[in-house]
Amino acid sequence: MNQAFLAHFRCPDSVVGFRLGGTPGKESGYFRFGEGVDCYGQVCGNLPAADYRIHLEDVSRLVKFDDHQVALPFDPDQIVDNLRCESYTGQMRAERTHFGGNAVIRAMYYLGRPAFPVNFRRILQRIRLQGGTHTPFPHWPVDRTVDRLFEELMKLVVKSRGNAPVPFIWFWPEGAPAAAIVTHDVETELGRDFCTQLMDTDDEFGFKASFQIVPERRYEVTKEFIEEIQRRGFEVNVHDLYHDGNLFRDREEFLRRAGKINSYIKKYRADGFRSGALYRNLHWYDAFNFSYDMSVPNVGHLDAQTGGCCTVMPYFVGKILEIPVTATQDYSLFHILGSYSTALWEEQCRMILAGHGLVNVIVHPDYIMNKKSNNTYRRLLAHLAYLREKLFVWTALPGEINKWWRTRAELRLVAEGQGWRIEGEGKEKARIAYAHLIDGRLKYSFEPSITPRSLAEEQEVNKQIGLSQGNTGLQRPPNSATTSSDKIA
Repeated sequence: MNQAFLAHFRCPDSVVGFRLGGTPGKESGYFRFGEGVDCYGQVCGNLPAADYRIHLEDVSRLVKFDDHQVALPFDPDQIVDNLRCESYTGQMRAERTHFGGNAVIRAMYYLGRPAFPVNFRRILQRIRLQGGTHTPFPHWPVDRTVDRLFEELMKLVVKSRGNAPVPFIWFWPEGAPAAAIVTHDVETELGRDFCTQLMDTDDEFGFKASFQIVPERRYEVTKEFIEEIQRRGFEVNVHDLYHDGNLFRDREEFLRRAGKINSYIKKYRADGFRSGALYRNLHWYDAFNFSYDMSVPNVGHLDAQTGGCCTVMPYFVGKILEIPVTATQDYSLFHILGSYSTALWEEQCRMILAGHGLVNVIVHPDYIMNKKSNNTYRRLLAHLAYLREKLFVWTALPGEINKWWRTRAELRLVAEGQGWRIEGEGKEKARIAYAHLIDGRLKYSFEPSITPRSLAEEQEVNKQIGLSQGNTGLQRPPNSATTSSDKIA
């Protein structure tokens, strides 16, 4: 029950000691662990709630400390897995995927979708998704339930150690406070033909992005098209097979399509994948050969398949790294919410940065060809450039996120004298951070102690990104020798 926590923080095994403080009930349901951390799974004591809309019991009162160990009323590994893999939705099962809604209407929609103009699709989708943003769980517009659970658990670990700071390997290379990627799903022939102009726009703002390509039926995919994207330093990934909404409908048909998808992964020299309309069934991912996936939304209220993984951090599903979609898609912003402002995207960026997470935004070339939507996208790029240049956010390609997260997963902290050092391939980009408990709040720093000056620096950074009472802080952008991975505390 310690594995998810250790994988998230990459702290030494010796500093963590969670155990069950009783026997969990057999029924899974919703309960609360601290302020605003809504969990789903089995819990000791009273039965959990069957519906998240009713009052949830806070089980944090059941936590006990015993000889540097923390007795919990639940198994954190189970709760984290239930949220990340969306078990709480009941949609994804071993043999079947339940998308919800009327199956006949859904089939008719996808049959006629290629001929539907965008305006007509927009009307249908607004009817289907009306009121989605008011759904209380996952929390709109960004849900950090998994990450906040880890933070609450870290508080308990610090307490169990007599408030001694806990060392861990920082989330991003060279101490970056957060990360951001831009991804482009190419849905139509018009969108394909706009990709060159879109790459020009990305380059103008200093960004490289990934292009997810539909291999069959939607448009012709030439060798020259793929090579142009890759030659310019952008990434090519596979986007479904036909993009017809049926990839995960039937297990037998899925396996047939998965084999073809794997062949296109090899043909395009791609490492990543995203399904059409973010349909998914994580139970079936063992049939895929790609290295990373980008099909799971953080909050799925505006997507065809609802749910959400409730985290702004990458995580592994078996051998595949899941890089969740953490920002609202451009299509949803323009055509479901009816907005051409970047206010929602900026708010989501602020919330993700507050948790040191990953901004992952989908912008389709198909929907930004007109001046109004294109200007909105340019304002988004300008904002991301500001985060990169002023707040030191790491802007990367999805493949670089995949490579770093796999590197970090193999690094380890080794005790040396009174301090720690990082061991493993790629350690030169890693940084040792420390978790502190200050006035009941979790704080992070790149030093084993927090000084009044570092707290003032944290407040200034929080002010820049619009935070007044952030749960965690970061001492400062790490650009000096004091943040070296070889520093000994």
